[in-house]
Amino acid sequence: MRAEAGTCLDALAPLLDPTTFRHIETFGLGYGWRCWEVGAGGTSVISWLAKKVGPTGRVLVTGLDTSWIASVARPPVEVHVHDVGADDPPVEGFDLVHARLALVHVPDRQRAVRTMVSALRPGGRLLVEDADPALQPLACPDEYGPAQQLANRVRQAFRTLLAERGTDLACGRTLPRLLREAGLRGVRAEAYFPVASPACAALESATIRQVRDELVSARLATGQDIDRHLANVASGDMDPLPAPMISAWGKKA
Repeated sequence: MRAEAGTCLDALAPLLDPTTFRHIETFGLGYGWRCWEVGAGGTSVISWLAKKVGPTGRVLVTGLDTSWIASVARPPVEVHVHDVGADDPPVEGFDLVHARLALVHVPDRQRAVRTMVSALRPGGRLLVEDADPALQPLACPDEYGPAQQLANRVRQAFRTLLAERGTDLACGRTLPRLLREAGLRGVRAEAYFPVASPACAALESATIRQVRDELVSARLATGQDIDRHLANVASGDMDPLPAPMISAWGKKA
């Protein structure tokens, strides 16, 4: 399970990092900035921020389970255990707060956003990015053959599993409203939706392998169907699409 989760993170980095970095760079990120990375999963964003802020800056990384990243963190990166949906801000005065694929797992997202906003200095920026599977629920919108039809059935099974876990499949679209309600100014948002990329196939394969046993146990899909779908993805003859990613950002007055 941990290996598949790591593969998912490895696939997400080339897909999402360019968009994340593009948004953050427009904020003027540079040496000496104080940044808070909320619910970090992989190391790519953390490493990039650390290089940008330099030795005079600070990159605070928080999450519920930080054991794996604490062992590899080096200054200016610091690692704290923190629940953004329940705890007060660890510190305040940040120039940048960023959360990617973190809020979808938080029951009280309004409180989480208020916590992140309160940690900003006046003029500081918040960038929140999360998926919205309900915006485009298909793995293969171009359903021209049996492999694509099977992919869409497996994607539907996966979405059902997420819903049964309590995941909000429409989380992404709520981000602009949440940022405005928290008092941010100049709120903007964009959707990123890659259509064909080797990283998309790698992400699909790792994701389905990670939840395979749960899908079968819940009788949402058969092991035979899942194995056939994974073989179809591995063949390279199909383009499974990930869910659209919504990036929303704003500035503290």
